[in-house]
Order: sequence, then structure tokens, then C-alpha cells
Amino acid sequence: MPERADLKADCGNCFGLCCVALPFAKSADFAIDKDAGEPCRNLLADFRCGVHADLRERGFQGCAVFDCFGAGQKVSQRTFAGRDWREGSEVAGPMFRVFPVMRRLHELLRYLDEALAMPAAGPVRDELRRAYDDVERLTLGGPGELAEVDVPAVREAVNALLLRASELARAGVPGPKPNRRGADLIGARLAGADLRGACLRGAYLIAADLRGADLRSADLIGADLRGADLRGADLTGCLFLTQGQLDSARGDAGTRLPDAVGRPAHW
Repeated sequence: MPERADLKADCGNCFGLCCVALPFAKSADFAIDKDAGEPCRNLLADFRCGVHADLRERGFQGCAVFDCFGAGQKVSQRTFAGRDWREGSEVAGPMFRVFPVMRRLHELLRYLDEALAMPAAGPVRDELRRAYDDVERLTLGGPGELAEVDVPAVREAVNALLLRASELARAGVPGPKPNRRGADLIGARLAGADLRGACLRGAYLIAADLRGADLRSADLIGADLRGADLRGADLTGCLFLTQGQLDSARGDAGTRLPDAVGRPAHW
């Protein structure tokens, strides 16, 4: 199932919010330190990135994998009706406060949209639809309303529903289904592992060796796949995998992917 266009980043209709509103800490993911509200030195006057074609080579891996799930254009074009942060502090301050909130809400919409399309989620589909409508309604509020949204509370309620949908979807997978929720699997040797239907929600799979692993129908919501080796792995039908997660991993032409994501260009 392809992602909805309004839940995918449209940088051409955004005022470079991820390059201004968010802070960077110099690390393996970012080549520089940058405070929240400070424009990145690579941001051009037309809001494009001046080093976009070479982000990884220049040490901006974090930028290369960042996904706002469509929040950037929503804040730029709807919440602030086309006014950009350069107009002054009366726009910049509220805009920078709202963007992270909108990003988290749009991420939830992305997951709810996927759950709604799961055939096995029938028993909770009405609840999923109501949750989707409720979260979408929040995204349509004004700057003041958005700044007051209790995102952790919204996330907690939605996550409970997403977990139920996940359990229903994975119940049809034969055999044992490993539960490694939140597990520390950094650098784990999992080549060829049978992880069909596994719960890997929030697992730390940084630099894990998953070559040839069977991850069909595994729940990967929030899993950290930075540097994970997915060469030859089968991720067909895995649940809640985002493009950003995949972009942060390593793979090859033999990696099998679900329809909702594309094969990263750097593989």
C-alpha cells in the first residue's frame, strides 16, 4: 500500500522548517551544532538545501533520513497560510513551536493509515477510523491550539490501538513470534534469523547483522535501524516500517521490501 501523498514530505511547499526549527547536535548524524530556531548554514534563500545531493558525504546522515511525514507543508501552507518565518518573530516563534507537534501528529496519522488498510484489523477498524479522524482534527487547529496539544497522551491512546492492530495482523503468522519489544540488539548477529511476525517495536537494531533474515510481517514501529545490514533480508509485509528507517539502514537489490516504501538510492 503506497503512502498517502499528504503524509509524505513535500519540500517544495515547505519553508525549510526541519532546517531551522529543529536543533542539531554535532555527532555521527550531523556535522555541526545548531540551535533550534537557527537556520542551518546550508539552507538557501529559496528554502532548498545547498548540499542536498551530498548530505551523507558531508556528514549530514541525520538530514538524509529525516521524514516530517508531510508536517512541513501542512504548517507552512495551512497552519500559517503561506506566511514564512522570515517575516518576523511573531511568525517564527509560533511556527517553530508548532512544527515538532505537527510532525508527531502526522507520524501517528501515517501509522493509523497503514493500520486501517490491514485486512486483519477488522475488529478494531472503527476505532482506528475514529482515532484517525480525531488526530487529523487536531492537525487542523490554529497555532495556539496546536501548541497546547498533549502529544504524549495522544500518542499513548493511538499506540494502544496500533498494538491491537499489529497483534491481529501477526496472529496469522504460523509458528513462534519472538517478542523483542524495546530490546537492545545493537550489533546483534541475526543473519538468517527467523523473525516472522516478531514484535520489534522500539528495538535498538543499530548496526545489527540482519543479512538474509526473514522479517516478514514483523512489527518494526519505532525500531532503530541505523546501520543495520538488511542485505538479502525479506521485509515483505512488515508493519509500520517508514522510509526514514529504511534510509538509515544498509541493503541491496536482494532486500525484499513492503509496497509502502521505496528502495533507497544509496543501496
